[in-house]
Order: sequence, then structure tokens, then C-alpha cells
Amino acid sequence: MLSFIAHFLFILAAWTLVIKYIFPAAYALAEGVPIGGYVMWDFWWVVHIWLGWSLLHWRRYTFSAAIGVSVAEIAIIVTKFILFLSAPQWTIWRTNWFINKVFVLSCFLLLLGYCLINAERLRRQG
Repeated sequence: MLSFIAHFLFILAAWTLVIKYIFPAAYALAEGVPIGGYVMWDFWWVVHIWLGWSLLHWRRYTFSAAIGVSVAEIAIIVTKFILFLSAPQWTIWRTNWFINKVFVLSCFLLLLGYCLINAERLRRQG
């Protein structure tokens, strides 16, 4: 399961790079506007890659990191969903963002649940 979640995180990181950087930059170039005009600056993809690597190469800190990042991501995404859904604007940018966040939330709910259910074994693993 940890291997699945790690690879899920790698896919999310790649997807995030596409929808927040590559697609907006290409769109800006096509429109002839500054290349960073539509980019959604976000560096959580770096954390996702690092955490995915950590899940595959388990260390003492990996359990705590998985729990901490999961709780932080879930809290942030739920807060953003509450704010967004109070007055949604379904533009191409916000729709891409929303769909991505649904998958990110799913990944971290899965990781948190797995870690909590298997806490004793995972703590000993490090």
C-alpha cells in the first residue's frame, strides 16, 4: 500500500506541475501575455515528491512526516474548499485546481488512514 501511495504522490506532483505551471504558461504564450500571468505558484509538489520517496525508502522520521503532511494538507484543502464553495467560480483555472485538490485530498486521506490503522507496525519499521 505504501508503494501505491508513494506513486500516487509522484503522479500528483507531475499533474500539479502540468496544471499549475505548464498549461498556464503555454496558454499565456498562446495569448501573447506574460508567461507567468496564469501560473499558480505552489511548491507542495516538492513535498509530495519528497514524501513519496520517503515512503519508498522508510526512515525513522517517515511515519511522523506522513502524519504531519497529511494533516496539514487535509486542513489546508478543506479550508480552501469551504472558501471556494461559498462562492464558486468555475473557470478553466479553478476547475483544474478543484479537480486536482479532490485527488490530493483523497491521497492524503488514504495515507493518514493507512498510517493510523497501521501505526504500531509503521513506528517499528523505522
